[in-house]
Amino acid sequence: MNVSISLSRRTFLHGLGTSMALPLLDAMTPVRSLAYGAAQDPVRMAFLFVPNGMHMPDWTPSQEGFHYDLPKILKTMAPVKRDITVLTGLTNDKGRGNGDGPGDHARSAGVFLTGVQPLKSQGSEIRAGISVDQEAAKAIGNQTRFASLELGIEKGRQSGKCDSGYACSYSNNISWRNATTPMTKETNPRLVFERLFGNENDAEQTESALRRKRFQNSILDFVLEDAKRLSHKIGNKDRAKLDEYLTAVREIELRLEMAEKESKERPDYLAEFDKPKGIPSSYEEHIRLMGDMMILAFQTDVTRIATFMLANEGSNKSYRFIGVNEGHHSLSHHQNDPVKLRKISNINEFHARQVAYILQRLKSIPEGDGSLLDNCMIIYGAGISDGNRHNNENLPIIMAGRAGGAITPGRHIRYHFETPMSNLYLSMLDQLGVHRERFGDSTGRLPRLLFS
Repeated sequence: MNVSISLSRRTFLHGLGTSMALPLLDAMTPVRSLAYGAAQDPVRMAFLFVPNGMHMPDWTPSQEGFHYDLPKILKTMAPVKRDITVLTGLTNDKGRGNGDGPGDHARSAGVFLTGVQPLKSQGSEIRAGISVDQEAAKAIGNQTRFASLELGIEKGRQSGKCDSGYACSYSNNISWRNATTPMTKETNPRLVFERLFGNENDAEQTESALRRKRFQNSILDFVLEDAKRLSHKIGNKDRAKLDEYLTAVREIELRLEMAEKESKERPDYLAEFDKPKGIPSSYEEHIRLMGDMMILAFQTDVTRIATFMLANEGSNKSYRFIGVNEGHHSLSHHQNDPVKLRKISNINEFHARQVAYILQRLKSIPEGDGSLLDNCMIIYGAGISDGNRHNNENLPIIMAGRAGGAITPGRHIRYHFETPMSNLYLSMLDQLGVHRERFGDSTGRLPRLLFS
């Protein structure tokens, strides 16, 4: 049975301490344009960051244009090859010393989304620049429940010095509200979940959490009546979409509960060396949980802007689960040792596989005349090219998605040497309707990216 009803895009399912936004339903857009990438579908923007550079020979395609082969690190992205654009030749000049001496790791993260040279200070003063995600959030963040979402895997210190006199804030953040205020990322999946689905009543949220814990309730139990009422009003296609969405939320909730159970069962003597409560013991599961919640946030339009640090810059995490026992940062100083280079490539491939998972999930969610990924601009990459040289030119960068039909993906584009990374950001802001003359150290828009 198809029921004719018109719903607001801001329809929520409500319950005790709960406010659950819904995905885009047909009932929310009764008159849709037949054109691909209709205006009703908002464009989302996300930046996924990894530290310590890449093994560039295993990252960079040899051919340009549409007919290129995925190199070793990127082969895991074969299912979304037509949805990604490999960008070669982009540079963050302000990540170089430029007279400030050592500190390449801190600079590379501080400049990654700002295009501004971070201040190297002997005191506690920090200064970078507003990041592109926050430039967008200032302009369009009032259109969604949350202006932006900042996610990460490693917490990291926000005070003190971490890299050759640079404040830890630079290495541990890529999002900056303004020149002196980093946007601290959230690393605990449970806290992200509660933020996405809680209402603004603190007392109700506390009561909801207590009841769920005491009676083993799902958050869905608190919105069940609202969901049933809505289900009777919408058509079959929307009902199926609603069921799929609620199932996805429940699956994430079960994974969170599993992580919390694992952390509770860890021996006390491991507590100080292990993950905090609620954070999965598996690094892969941690990344995927956070990625799935970013996807839910985009799907329900509670935010259109996100950043996600898969690890902090300079991270020396080991990857024993893929057979790499040495620390990532230590290995990145490989001095062309073939054994170390192979291990670095394996770490890079692991990260790419997690990003591929996120992109495939985005692609699997229908929206409008395409998929959720079609209405995204997802940047994945690092602020350093080769970890041994600490160089900031020819950065490893991928863009995924079509920005609602504006971007032509499925290509490898090689830009002129020293093309500013900020040119890419200026072009991305345009696709959100945020038009600026300059951003960071930009010199213009990035050519060849858009449909001509």
